[in-house]
Amino acid sequence: MKCPFCNNNDTEVVETRDNEDMQIIRRRRECPKCAKRFTTYERIERVPLIVMKKDGRKEQFDRDKLKNGILKSCEKTVVGISEIDSIAEEVEKELRNQDGVEIDSKKIGQLVAQKLKKIDKIAYIRFASVFRRFVDVEDFEKELQKLL
Repeated sequence: MKCPFCNNNDTEVVETRDNEDMQIIRRRRECPKCAKRFTTYERIERVPLIVMKKDGRKEQFDRDKLKNGILKSCEKTVVGISEIDSIAEEVEKELRNQDGVEIDSKKIGQLVAQKLKKIDKIAYIRFASVFRRFVDVEDFEKELQKLL
């Protein structure tokens, strides 16, 4: 690793720390030439997930977009931001553990719906109404009957 202060090509690692989920390694380095210290981070380079949309388009998976969708469903409910983060993280992990990098958007919606159904029925119904494209009151009624 090149020293950012003197451009020396030889630096030494003096301390290494992993984060909680073992995804990022923090390294404290020291340059033997100028004796200055600096920090570097290593993370696994992941292959991007590709979402297959209902209309045939493809787009790169965006965790923030997923979180925003869940957040909208959870407005004015008891579901906290930490639970929303947890759902997004769990869904992404499940997607990455599947074979292949192309994921049907329907699969993502099903995973989120399952998780919301377990923690808050109102958030689940809100999410399902958009995800399943409810068009009339009967669609809501059918889904509510399943919950009851």
